[in-house]
Amino acid sequence: MSEYPSAEQVVTGDTARRWWAWAALACAGGAAAVTVLSAGVLGTVGLVVVGAGGVVVTVAALYWFLTRRGAARWISLGVAVLAPIAVLAMFVRAGLLLEVLLAYALALASLVCARAALRGGRSATAMPEFPAAPPQHPFLIMNPHSGGGKVAEFDLVRRAEELGAEVALLDGPGTVDVTALARRAVADGADLLGVAGGDGTQALVAAVAAEHRLPFLVISAGTRNHFAMDLGLDRADPTRSLDALRDGVELRVDLATVNGRTFVNNASFGVYAEIVRSPAYRDDKTGTVLGLLPDLLTGHAGPRLVARIGETVVVGPQAVLVSNNPYGTSDLAGLSHRDRLDRGVLGAVALSVTNTLEAVGLLRRTRVQGLTQGTATEVVVEADAPEIPVGVDGESLLLRTPVRCAVEPGALRVRVPRTRPGVRTSAPAFDWVRLWQIASRPRAGSRPDSGD
Repeated sequence: MSEYPSAEQVVTGDTARRWWAWAALACAGGAAAVTVLSAGVLGTVGLVVVGAGGVVVTVAALYWFLTRRGAARWISLGVAVLAPIAVLAMFVRAGLLLEVLLAYALALASLVCARAALRGGRSATAMPEFPAAPPQHPFLIMNPHSGGGKVAEFDLVRRAEELGAEVALLDGPGTVDVTALARRAVADGADLLGVAGGDGTQALVAAVAAEHRLPFLVISAGTRNHFAMDLGLDRADPTRSLDALRDGVELRVDLATVNGRTFVNNASFGVYAEIVRSPAYRDDKTGTVLGLLPDLLTGHAGPRLVARIGETVVVGPQAVLVSNNPYGTSDLAGLSHRDRLDRGVLGAVALSVTNTLEAVGLLRRTRVQGLTQGTATEVVVEADAPEIPVGVDGESLLLRTPVRCAVEPGALRVRVPRTRPGVRTSAPAFDWVRLWQIASRPRAGSRPDSGD
């Protein structure tokens, strides 16, 4: 059963967004007024120059920290820490600390209100729900080591068996062929497949479920649970995922493939894939990232890539992220939310950073050379090497080039609890023009903004 807002709810939500937009504009105007009245026109210019200069120096120093080694790295870190302190000291010396803090508070309030106004309307989150009868022979695969031992911590085996499920634990000895295990379960009469584990394991079982058109259950017992998050599941309490076995509905979501292998979240190339490939990554993620970033960001390591995103060709990107449905436009690393999983397209981000100016531009989310974002039904990544590392749902694989990513619209029937926290929309890119359009929209007879 689909749960769309009524006409009255849409009008009410649209009115609320209009008030948020006016509040954002009012706070922004207040911040500007406080600055001008306290410092005067010339003083305001000075404040803007000092504040903006501090931001640029801080961001540039952080970029140098990531891209240099030895003493230069730690000097850069020191500059990044001291620059904001120096700016604050200059404001204090000028006797404008309270005024500046008030202006910053109003500016922050403006941003908060703007995010509320710009956050999408009903189309952003309304994946249709379909009625689903309880399964008769559910088969669940659980990894007792995933998520730091959540299977045991939440007593998932016992709870699932009480609901009539058969449970198979991935506790060895040796490596268990998850795909073969799922196929045997289907042959034995399973009418639902589910996984309590990481996104990589979920993708393997989801492929079998999609192949046999069986419903698939996600139990949020992994470490990051990105797929569960985008399905609206409770990541803090995986036992609530089991409610789908007795009172569930179905979502029809897309699956993506990379060289024929299914993934539910994303496939990454270049910088991130090289980092994940490092043997030290699992034991020391921070140290591995800091150790590899200088060579990777300055182009001294890894094969040269060419990304073909539909009709768009990107030559020499340092990082490419291909996702099963797009992430928010403000998310360059696939760490945020996908508002929907049923759009029938891949999201793609290709990124090149060659100097400090471009790094600053990317962090400020301005249009700079080297950043390409788009959607396509197929993304092809070529390289000057016969094989390249690819991070597939957080696992490192070596795949033959060219690497082809494709999407299978509506391929997976996902069983979810009828009651769940819900999917939060990702933060929209900040847009003053659209904010003004929302604020000035007529009160009646207008078409509700879709949020796209």
